[in-house]
Amino acid sequence: MGRVLVAEDDTRQAETLRRYLVAEGHSATLVHDGRSALEQARANAPDLLVLDVMMPGPDGLTVCRTLREESRLPILMLTALSTVDDRVVGLDAGADDYLTKPYSPREFMARVRTLLRRTATTDQDELPAYRVGALTVSPDQHEVTLNGLQINCTPGELAILSALARRPGRVLSRSQLLVHTRGLDRDSTERTIDFHVMNLRRKLEENPRRPQYLLTVFGVGYRLAAGKP
Repeated sequence: MGRVLVAEDDTRQAETLRRYLVAEGHSATLVHDGRSALEQARANAPDLLVLDVMMPGPDGLTVCRTLREESRLPILMLTALSTVDDRVVGLDAGADDYLTKPYSPREFMARVRTLLRRTATTDQDELPAYRVGALTVSPDQHEVTLNGLQINCTPGELAILSALARRPGRVLSRSQLLVHTRGLDRDSTERTIDFHVMNLRRKLEENPRRPQYLLTVFGVGYRLAAGKP
């Protein structure tokens, strides 16, 4: 069971989310603006932040970017905006998952459970650093370096890169990668894997359109090139 901070300016919606969480045994704290979200997250170190994008200052994206620079706090972002570009912006800001309104209570709770489960697993297990050529991935330190230079990654990006670096050269399907990130609704979250890979390519590749590290195996999934120097 986890301690969940819900930042949602719609008080009725926030109370609905609180009831879902409490019914499953979690504790839930509600705030209704970005400043309070930052204060509560910093002061109480919750296990999960459920964060609405459209909130009075600072907005959810700003809160997400700020907290991501400070911690590995899992963040589930909620938004009424549903275009691909909107999702990419949210993931770029550091969100671990992205849920578009309206959503079902079952889907919301499934995503909460998976993010909390992943956090608990990460906290309990000490993970080694993985080295693939000039790339080093250190999950416990939340660090990625390429040719000795640090690469800033979101938790979702780090989870995918860690899974691939653990098995360099081996193809992992999107559904396998979901096990390491969130493993929820197939149609939406497999696309989220693609967003994370696209963002990783921007950070790792000299030419993201012609990747040398993160390779696509069409119809199957992704692999990390084992022989990349």
